[in-house]
Amino acid sequence: MRAEKVRELDSKELNIKLREMEDQLFRLKFQIGMGQADGLKKLRQIRKDRARMLTILHERELAGQGEDRRRKGAR
Repeated sequence: MRAEKVRELDSKELNIKLREMEDQLFRLKFQIGMGQADGLKKLRQIRKDRARMLTILHERELAGQGEDRRRKGAR
């Protein structure tokens, strides 16, 4: 998933997608461990997408904290 698409999602949708992706990652790792799937390329892509989502969530969290600090300083 491209970063632009991820940024368009709100935080709630992003958390839902993140949970789905973690579940998919778990199943894929399990299948690879059992020798049933050789989807190494898909595994890498899921890990990268998950990291991208977590980064954007963290950016939003930090942006929210920065706004709170600015409000306190304006008083």
